[in-house]
Amino acid sequence: MDFLYAFLLAVIEGITEFLPISSTGHMILAESWLRFDQPESFANAFMVIIQLPAILSVVVYFWKDLWPWARPEGFAASFTLWTKIAVAFLPAAVLGFLFDDYIDAHLFNPPTVATALGVGGLVLIALEWRHREARISTTAAIGYGTAVAIGFFQCLAMIPGTSRSAATIIGAMALGASRAAAAEFSFFLAIPTMLGATALKLLKGGLGFTGEQWALLVLGSVISFVVAYASIALFMRYIQRHSFIPFGVYRIALALLVLVALWAGALETGT
Repeated sequence: MDFLYAFLLAVIEGITEFLPISSTGHMILAESWLRFDQPESFANAFMVIIQLPAILSVVVYFWKDLWPWARPEGFAASFTLWTKIAVAFLPAAVLGFLFDDYIDAHLFNPPTVATALGVGGLVLIALEWRHREARISTTAAIGYGTAVAIGFFQCLAMIPGTSRSAATIIGAMALGASRAAAAEFSFFLAIPTMLGATALKLLKGGLGFTGEQWALLVLGSVISFVVAYASIALFMRYIQRHSFIPFGVYRIALALLVLVALWAGALETGT
């Protein structure tokens, strides 16, 4: 069953990591039903490590935008893009380092997830209803001040269930970016953010795994990469013509489902 659980959890990670519906929230909920027959330390490490191939899928998909010698504009354009990503990453880097232990101890629970899912869903819908003509149509047009502001929006995602991609996309759109530009910058910002978060967790937990555990990690990593790449491709195609309202509705519906499950005793509060 562990290999089946690894497969299912990797699929959930790949689908939800870059969609504005909270991968952390989904993983917390999934763990309530899909429990490895392994030490808790391995289960925690598994959830972290399968994020790495998801990050790699972003690099592969946006290779021409991220690699300096793969785009017509050359090194200067890529250097500018990476500089903006770096300054946007700083707020989460500092606050994440300071409050990581507190967040793990007090916020990783279904009630927090349900609340964040519902509030985020309402904000997504409200943002689309009042959506105005975007003044920033491409990631290249995002200025340094806007990048820093998006970085502070990203800090909201430290609350499980908020969704890192939702926080950054909402922030970027509220600051005048188009859906496509907001989503692209959100994906780019995910690279240092998720790498930093993963490295911090691994430094705390280590890599002392058995052969079976390494096999579970390999399976989860492969599935996570493939599913995440497909999710990014479909998502970027979707937002060219459609709004984020369905994602907001989904978040609210999932929040209500979690609350019902808590009321029925099917989930532990974690508090």
